[in-house]
Amino acid sequence: MRGTSVASRPNPTIRMTTQVTPAATRPPDPAAPFAWERAPWGWLLTCPPLALLGRHGFTIRDLDPGRGVEADAAWAAVAAWLDVPLPSLWRLDQVHGCRAVQADAATLPAGDPLPSADAAITTRTDVAVAVKAADCVPILMAHPGGAVAAVHAGWRGTAQGIAGRTVADLAAAAGGSPRDIVAAIGPSIGPCCYEVGPEVRETFHVAGFAETDLDRWFLPAESPRATHVLDMWRSNRDQLVAAGLDPANVHVAGLCTATHNGWFWSYRREGARAGRMLGVIRRA
Repeated sequence: MRGTSVASRPNPTIRMTTQVTPAATRPPDPAAPFAWERAPWGWLLTCPPLALLGRHGFTIRDLDPGRGVEADAAWAAVAAWLDVPLPSLWRLDQVHGCRAVQADAATLPAGDPLPSADAAITTRTDVAVAVKAADCVPILMAHPGGAVAAVHAGWRGTAQGIAGRTVADLAAAAGGSPRDIVAAIGPSIGPCCYEVGPEVRETFHVAGFAETDLDRWFLPAESPRATHVLDMWRSNRDQLVAAGLDPANVHVAGLCTATHNGWFWSYRREGARAGRMLGVIRRA
């Protein structure tokens, strides 16, 4: 994630990395009920309760939607796996904010810039939505009434409550209750590694979160480089529940991108050299 004050492939056209553990080796174990699947390009993390409502997955570092021809190949591979044309895989110009867009057209507007937002929602069965991350929290959600969402929650977006605001928009799009939404929080930087300075906690405080919440999300740092470690998993989970989700429907993979070097990109660990991973979903 950018913005803290602390210093810190089978398809040859898709960017691969030599740091990835050989395909014969399984990735690190996620928390239940998450499970690993094999996609045409490599491993993909899925959440079985969410799979009942939408085809989805979180990629690892063996598929990097970076720039140029390699990026096109990566996006095309994901679109094919989702069984949608590439223009129907909605992508975003992510700005670390709190805006969600409705993917209500069959394709992204041709020739236009990508929508500037950090969440996308659709009720269409012929459209998929996606977010990119490399330490930030990717969240995939689905409502049984017929709507899905992909969310990119950086610390700034989390401080602005993007998870909860997307819940409200998703429930409205589906015409149902937030309680029925199923959410999966994918691999991202964990509380073991996300050291932050005091101004990050102050941003959450100014946003209006209760001190009891902040005391759960910000723990004292053991390193002299920081004052706190931030638990982004718990913060976003708590915000989803506060927005009306049944706690039993919120699933956290519990895999830290900064810890599992061979499997995930991490901006905190690799800086500008870091690639990106995807969270993608298409409604059933």
